[in-house]
Amino acid sequence: MNTLRLLKTSTFQLAAVYMGLFAVSALVMLAFVYWSTIGYMSSQTDSTIEAEIKGLADTYRRGGLQSLTGLVNERMRNDPDRTMLYLFATPDYKPLGGNLPAWPEAIPAGEGWVNFPFTDNGTESTARGRIFGVSGNLRLLVAMDIADLQATESLLMTAYLWGMALALVLALLGGALMSASVTRRIEVINQTSREIMSGRLHQRMPLKGTHDEFDQLASNLNDMLEQIDVLVESVRHVADGVAHDLRTPLTRLRSKLERLSIGPGLDASARQELDRCIDEADGLLQTFSALLRIARIEAGRHEASLVEVDLLELAADACELYQASAEDQGVTLSYDGSPVTLNGDRDLLFQALINLIDNALKYAGTGEVKLKVGKDKRSIFLSVTDQGPGLSEEDRQRVTGRFFRGADSAKISGSGLGLSLVQAVAGMHGARLELENANPGLRITMRFPADEAVG
Repeated sequence: MNTLRLLKTSTFQLAAVYMGLFAVSALVMLAFVYWSTIGYMSSQTDSTIEAEIKGLADTYRRGGLQSLTGLVNERMRNDPDRTMLYLFATPDYKPLGGNLPAWPEAIPAGEGWVNFPFTDNGTESTARGRIFGVSGNLRLLVAMDIADLQATESLLMTAYLWGMALALVLALLGGALMSASVTRRIEVINQTSREIMSGRLHQRMPLKGTHDEFDQLASNLNDMLEQIDVLVESVRHVADGVAHDLRTPLTRLRSKLERLSIGPGLDASARQELDRCIDEADGLLQTFSALLRIARIEAGRHEASLVEVDLLELAADACELYQASAEDQGVTLSYDGSPVTLNGDRDLLFQALINLIDNALKYAGTGEVKLKVGKDKRSIFLSVTDQGPGLSEEDRQRVTGRFFRGADSAKISGSGLGLSLVQAVAGMHGARLELENANPGLRITMRFPADEAVG
């Protein structure tokens, strides 16, 4: 499936919105976990230092500087890993004792909480501590190594970033998979809809049997199509029945008019009127014959005589048949292409082709009508192109309907069934009828499946 098309689907966009909400929610949750964990560990560190300072201060008040020094030395002996850091210093920061070799340069003057770097057995680390003063303006720094806290903070931050990235990737992948799945099911419905619009009213939406919302939609569409099919068939039967029932009395009426027209005692004016009536009857009989022929083809009742048909030869015969008529109109009629053979009903294909040529000659004016036969990787095509006024997009959608006549056809003879017959013949051969503007004019193409080719 085309990636750009997938990104434009409403399903993917909805998944992207959900992904954004999920990312924000995860961000807030992970930030809370991060700050809660690091905050708790920092609070524990400060509490430990505060407790240590309180113990040292109580010892100093009870026994003075000597007791304080003894307690500090005892704590250092009991802490070989140097978890706690101590340093006595003079007012000018010269060390008097402790397990730090010198007063850290990064510590500002005064008292309070500080963070500073230090070296432990050649390893750079960070400590957090507090400074308080004792007698004689001496300074005591009590600190704690926070390397473990920083390592935990770094680990949580790395896990947080990787977790967010993984969550976003999984959300994006899930959105793409969900969108692709939904798009595939919608495309099946779209494909079936296109086949129905092309005239295959027997097609129905496929059901997966999951009874989900897509199955419900497909089922409702199928019920609607069944009802439409019934209505179309009823209208078609009425039209076919009328055409069939009226053809016989029309034939008898024409015969009577013809006998009257050759009878004795008629003046020239009456004979002309009878001839015009006969012409009108012929037009009606042709219309009814076309209606019945279309009905037989669409209903599958026409007994097709499938033979190998050379479309280029068919085009040559059609051009030869209409060459004189085209010259009388001042129209240049020509054909071009390469020999292409397919299995089909030659009579019906020839009828469809001369309908296209007749339609083109009516609208070509004094221009040119071209027939072209060819084959590509996907199809075999036979096209007729004129240089007339063309058709609007709306009319191109309706022109193959029965009795359709455009706004410019009022002065042109015809019943509006020519392209309906072409559509029926194309459908019978599994072909697709394409109408497009030729700028100027109109191009009508019958495009047959490539597997219909012979040889």
